[in-house]
Amino acid sequence: MNEVAKIRTDLPAAAPEADTLPHNIEAEQQLLGAILTNNDVYDRIASTVKSEHFYDPVHQRIYEKSAARIQKNALASPVTLKPFFEDDDGLKELGGPAYLVRLAGAAISAYAARDYAQMIYDLAVRRELIALGKDISAKAAKVDMASEPREQIVEAEQRLYKLGEQGVAERGFQSFLKAVTDAVNVANAAYQRGGGLAGISTGLTDLDKKLGGLHESDLLILAGRPSMGKTSLATNIAFNVAKAYKRGRKPDGHEGAVEGGVVGFFSLEMSAEQLAARILSEASEVPSEQIRRGDMTETEFRRFVEAAKQLESCPLYIDDTPALPISQVAARARRLKRTHGLDVLMIDYLQLLKGSAKSSEGNRVQEVSEITQGLKAIAKELNIPVIALSQLSRQVESREDKRPQLSDLRESGSIEQDADVVMFVYRDEYYKEREKPGDHELEKMAAWQTVMEQVHGKAEVIIGKQRHGPIGSVELSFEGRFTRFGNLAKPWQGDGPGY
Repeated sequence: MNEVAKIRTDLPAAAPEADTLPHNIEAEQQLLGAILTNNDVYDRIASTVKSEHFYDPVHQRIYEKSAARIQKNALASPVTLKPFFEDDDGLKELGGPAYLVRLAGAAISAYAARDYAQMIYDLAVRRELIALGKDISAKAAKVDMASEPREQIVEAEQRLYKLGEQGVAERGFQSFLKAVTDAVNVANAAYQRGGGLAGISTGLTDLDKKLGGLHESDLLILAGRPSMGKTSLATNIAFNVAKAYKRGRKPDGHEGAVEGGVVGFFSLEMSAEQLAARILSEASEVPSEQIRRGDMTETEFRRFVEAAKQLESCPLYIDDTPALPISQVAARARRLKRTHGLDVLMIDYLQLLKGSAKSSEGNRVQEVSEITQGLKAIAKELNIPVIALSQLSRQVESREDKRPQLSDLRESGSIEQDADVVMFVYRDEYYKEREKPGDHELEKMAAWQTVMEQVHGKAEVIIGKQRHGPIGSVELSFEGRFTRFGNLAKPWQGDGPGY
């Protein structure tokens, strides 16, 4: 312990206000000493402590250089690090490279390293909390018309959430090496699944093949005209993801969803009860209008109750508050992730969200732009896929070919720009039904019936934009009675439903 005391006296006197910030120089010295004498210690504590968690700037640099060498399978010791610190002014104040030797000489035994690392991390979080508290206090004290108290609360909650998730309030820049490592880990996860999906499965095979699953931090727009089945497809995907949920240890070592996921559903159009009835209709194969009327046979009712029991354990959370502002969506999503976890977020639908009071005063295009940017920010901050439904403009109806395209998106500029994936739901059957000729036009009726047979029970999901993959069309089956989309069995795959 005398050695540690000697090292401590070499440190310059801290400023009086700095002393009020929680820190433990001795713990930092002991941990660095342990790493310099036994590089294997680094692997045990690397996931807990980062260079920015050290209080002393010199210690930050020593840890950074040590980590860089160890990651390259090179030795990090007082001798190998010496050349990097010859001109370091901070280290000169502590006695130059000889300080590294004294650190190694006063090292603790390796078994206690994890406790010291945890202590350093906890103290760093406390310092961040103090800084955040001062910032909130200063902003609240400054009475400014542009900064409403409500907005300050949402901003403070956002920063506290980030601190709780990552241990640091701001992420800042990250090295390309870390970004490359993350990319390799994603590819490895997909490879381990047998060349399957990099993201969460939608439960629809052909759609998964085209998208590669639902990717973290992506904003997906699902658009269509009324009665095309946007909400049905969204509830189908939500149900499939929640039903497949399995918890376990992920490749990065954290606990979480290893299959499926926890789903948050903002239903701004329908009530939670109506949405639940749709999902129950799909799961029990009882038409939703019969569920509403209570008009079921005993067998159907038994199936309905059985489906309801199975769904009780599904991690699907519904918020049916109407006309939510985008800031509230973000705050509630953060809260859900903190309390129950969150792997996929759905919004039905985008045009029913509100922007801030400031953007609402401007034009609608500005407000929608703020909403789509906010949704993309939620996807990146919470590291989850966000699926937002969107209405299409009426110009689709005036065209011969009713298949939607990107220019049909309402207030299209910002939606198209901010989204990673834009998908359109299209059912030819809906339009063909409305072209039915009169009973006396026999030839036309025969031709119409032939066309109806071809399009009956089929739907298309047209991928109009995808940042990470191909665009194109995916055919699905659609059962209107149960509002259910499914995999379409191809002729060469034999008969039978493709669910």
